Amino acid sequence: MIMTLPLNFYGSQRSSWRIDSLMLVAVLALMSVGLTMVASASFSYAEHQYNNEFYFLKRHAAYLVIALSAMAVTFFTPVTVWSRYNRLWMLLAVLLLVVVLIPGIGREVNGSRRWLNLGGMTLQVSELAKVATVVFMASYFARHREGFGDNWRDWALPLGVLMVPLFLLLMEPDFGSVVVLACTFMAMLFLSGIRLWHYLALVLVGSAILVLFAEAEPYRMARLSTFLDPWSDQFNSGYQLTQSLIAFGRGEWFGVGLGQSVQKMLYLPEAHTDFVFAIFAEEFGFVGVLCLLGLYVLLVQRIFALSKQAITQGYWYGAFVLLGFGCLISGQTLINLGVNAGFLPTKGLTLPFVSYGGSSLMVTCAMVGMMLRIGHELHPDTQVVRRVRRGR
Repeated sequence: MIMTLPLNFYGSQRSSWRIDSLMLVAVLALMSVGLTMVASASFSYAEHQYNNEFYFLKRHAAYLVIALSAMAVTFFTPVTVWSRYNRLWMLLAVLLLVVVLIPGIGREVNGSRRWLNLGGMTLQVSELAKVATVVFMASYFARHREGFGDNWRDWALPLGVLMVPLFLLLMEPDFGSVVVLACTFMAMLFLSGIRLWHYLALVLVGSAILVLFAEAEPYRMARLSTFLDPWSDQFNSGYQLTQSLIAFGRGEWFGVGLGQSVQKMLYLPEAHTDFVFAIFAEEFGFVGVLCLLGLYVLLVQRIFALSKQAITQGYWYGAFVLLGFGCLISGQTLINLGVNAGFLPTKGLTLPFVSYGGSSLMVTCAMVGMMLRIGHELHPDTQVVRRVRRGR
């Protein structure tokens, strides 16, 4: 479903902007749910920690304004800007990943150095790195698609480039972002036309490397063992997961009601960030969870539908960008939901558009703006106007 907005730009010239209304509605609905849940899940912790129950709510509202502005900026920016300077974005992302690891510059929280302090705000560099990597890889695959995969060197170069941000993310450490970014790259690589046996070999080698890295650190193995049986150590390593499962159990069919959660009363750590979905399940129940999942399904369906449309029209750069962003959003969503429900080991990934966190919200909204812009450029009327202006 496409919504047309007639807007005046460049003096008297009249332009019509085609916006995928279903994608936009899903995003705005998720952001509304996020604002409501941050207010509900954070007030007890905010009052205890800052003596101001609206501390996180006010900051999240400010993040929403910035995020919507970022969405508007990326929507009104031609897609060619991102593709033309893809190497620059990748270089900046790598430099930021290096800078954040420098002691005294990068902010360390709970043993992870992932954030930069910028004038009272914190920037999670990994969020920018994921977007820059998708933009770079989309440009590379689109340029080299003809005959891609005939030689192993075709995919060895982008794989070598990917290893740089993955290694730096492991140094932070941010194992969850490594998994999401690696899976996103593999999805884009599959679309590029790589030979099947090359692809399967990469999947096996990559999976083995991820297993080795998981076993290399004791805390990762502890998370795995706790995930399998959290009740065996429910007051120590399994505490967070057991409290999350209690929240799910209390929600039953229709929930205990908005604002009535007990688990957010300093029982469940990170209730307004990584585990906001558990509080949502407690307050809105199974029916509410289905509605929230429906919004994510609608969003991801629209992203992949646009990607399929781009492939049909031969717009390969747009197709790769849409596929990459769709995998980033859906992958991070699945991991967060799986962690909250006890299906996956604990990972420090927020729930897109819903969890408290300025970096994640601003970057995901910027991605949405880029995807809406690609959807606009895929519209038949837009293509006709573009051909006329080029004299075709």
